[in-house]
Amino acid sequence: MEWSECISKAVSYIEDHITEELTIKDISKEAMVSPYYFQKGFAMLCGFTVGEYIKKRRLAIAGMELISTDRKIIDIALQYGYDSPDGFTRAFTRFHGATPASVRKGEAMIKSFAALKIRLSLEGGYTMDYKIVEKDQFTMSGVSKVFQYDGAETEIPKMWREYYETGKNHKVCSAYGISIDERMEGNEFEYLIGDNYNPSAEIPEGFVTRVIPESMWAVFACKGANPKSLQEVHGRIFAEWLPNCKDYEIASGYHIEMYDDPGEYPNGAQDENYYCEIWIPVRRK
Repeated sequence: MEWSECISKAVSYIEDHITEELTIKDISKEAMVSPYYFQKGFAMLCGFTVGEYIKKRRLAIAGMELISTDRKIIDIALQYGYDSPDGFTRAFTRFHGATPASVRKGEAMIKSFAALKIRLSLEGGYTMDYKIVEKDQFTMSGVSKVFQYDGAETEIPKMWREYYETGKNHKVCSAYGISIDERMEGNEFEYLIGDNYNPSAEIPEGFVTRVIPESMWAVFACKGANPKSLQEVHGRIFAEWLPNCKDYEIASGYHIEMYDDPGEYPNGAQDENYYCEIWIPVRRK
């Protein structure tokens, strides 16, 4: 199934059940792809996570009900998934820029957030450098944290800053960023910053090792200032390469980024020739 069809089916399911409990497992089942693959692809293509989309849609509809009905605010809050008026007011104010009470009184405007609609567009016409390689299992060493898919986009950069600010990069080089979601069906994943494990060296305190299983990998080249080059290739992988690849599909819940040493480039990671790679585990269809 093409990604446009997957997202269209998922959005229809979300809209039909917007006031009910929605789980990634149920939504991705409707889209007929794994939760891991669906969450990755949705975020890459839409610019926000599934959870963020659902939250914004609910708050937008709640705002419409506030100005078009005389229902009690607490009843609207409960209908759209908030257990308390305070929690609803905080979320509503962050999204709309005004409290529910002020909107009800006509003192403030609300924001709209329309449901996603899929439109046919002409894509492709560019080249992607990649190769398929087989690798035995290998071990990585680094610092690990568990993240929710929602919010990871802002939390992972904080982890990277902390890695450098505390000097951890002097203990283990930050040559890789690895996402691990072995079950491929939950709302969270493990993220590791580190390098290839050196069995002759002692593992520093606070560091861990992770074994990456034997796999076939699609390795994509990214050339240019980071993170722009990485983001562009990520988008093309999910928007074009995977949907149109007749031979391979995602095999497991691993996602690896490999980074060249920025010190080898005149402008570091912002250099126009800076090189990094994206590794996707694949198997033959």
